[in-house]
Amino acid sequence: MSDTQPESRGLGGLPVIGALLDPPPTVAVVRLSGVIGAMGGFRRGLSLGSQAGVLQRAFKLRNLKAVALAVNSPGGSPVQSALIAGRIRQLADEKQIPVIAFAEDVAASGGYWLACAADEIYADASSIIGSIGVVSGGFGLQGLIEKLGVERRLHTSGDKKAMLDPFQPEKPAEVKHLKDIQGDIHEAFKDMVRARRGDRLKGAEKDLFSGAFWTGTRALDLGLIDGLGDLRAVMRARYGDKVKLRLVGERRGFFGR
Repeated sequence: MSDTQPESRGLGGLPVIGALLDPPPTVAVVRLSGVIGAMGGFRRGLSLGSQAGVLQRAFKLRNLKAVALAVNSPGGSPVQSALIAGRIRQLADEKQIPVIAFAEDVAASGGYWLACAADEIYADASSIIGSIGVVSGGFGLQGLIEKLGVERRLHTSGDKKAMLDPFQPEKPAEVKHLKDIQGDIHEAFKDMVRARRGDRLKGAEKDLFSGAFWTGTRALDLGLIDGLGDLRAVMRARYGDKVKLRLVGERRGFFGR
């Protein structure tokens, strides 16, 4: 995806006039790879904080014809997914620039949310697409600490502050509360997919929004993507062989390299 190309030069080493008058079309490439949300240690997840500057620079490139999103994410934080997708749409609408997403290994859950920020979505036949749902997990450790002879001491202010404590028996009312929260997030996800994919969706909603995932080939049949193909081939077919693919990434300091 390098934007480095031999520069045409005329007499005296000056750029050829034609290259100045008719510069090649440019496509900004933004890589959205990894887990979405904050991560511990030196590992960085995708967040609006890490991507805002990247997106801003991508949409400011000269002679820009499109922004391509190279998505390779299994998902993560629904909030950061929504924030990043929202910023992409804001910039695309402001600049009137089309956005095309390319799913690599996986665009699932929040990764598919990001892909839906694009006007079109492409994938490999074997890419994993979908997982439009919400999941929460944990462990029940009450029996373990009893077996070890450990006494748990927990003091709270607010009778729901220790909700879903893994060292206490699961309570139906607390599980219902969690499922209600999951339902709200799921509805927001479904609304995003409906708004962005519209009548391109071909499957029944009970299947599309079940949390299931599919290969790129099957996702195309269901209307979750628009075609099969890789970034370079699709962009060259659309904008010509001279198109410049400009990779726009994060600017990091010395210790972030």
